[in-house]
Amino acid sequence: MPSSTDRRFDAVVFDFSGVMVSSAFDAIARHADGHGMTEDEFLEFLLGPYAEDSDHAWHRAERGEIGILDWATDTMARAEEAGMGLDLSFMAGMLGDLEVYDVMVDAARTLRADGYRTSLLTNNIAEGRDSWRPLLPLDDLFDDVLDSSEVGLRKPNPEIYLLALARLGGIEPSRAVMLDDHPGNCAGALAAGMQAIQVRDPAEAVDELRALLS
Repeated sequence: MPSSTDRRFDAVVFDFSGVMVSSAFDAIARHADGHGMTEDEFLEFLLGPYAEDSDHAWHRAERGEIGILDWATDTMARAEEAGMGLDLSFMAGMLGDLEVYDVMVDAARTLRADGYRTSLLTNNIAEGRDSWRPLLPLDDLFDDVLDSSEVGLRKPNPEIYLLALARLGGIEPSRAVMLDDHPGNCAGALAAGMQAIQVRDPAEAVDELRALLS
């Protein structure tokens, strides 16, 4: 890694699902066939248009405006209106199926040890907090953890990226990199003035990050 005086960037911000661990989107999409939808249709029905920050019930839950039971009530009502038999029971155990990406854990730990400021920036619901946090040694990896449901903002709203950088000590957006698996969230980071790497394969993304930082 370059010395601190030669660095182009001061901070790296990591998403949780799809970056530090396997994708919750993929875990949800596996149930699409059983509901007569394509994966994209099923994801949008449950989670809304994820490249946007809208008033969809899931987005409101991720901003902490409503609880998960409110989302479930809304979702089941829409399913009934559409004549769809919807079973949401798979959501209860979904976090237990996520796989930790060791290559990303090692990258975050190394970056922090090398003097980069590190943050975890995640869209999440309040009720999932006690389930996802134990999956990672958060205090070892990150200077800050920003959960959308705690701050009333969610990606891809540029304001949440700026808040993450402010909480790292006022990092300039142009000197920070965002790693996220969703293209809409990467677009939000770019709109905030950051660099962004879309994570499709974690090992390849780490290589891309190293090249960018060098």
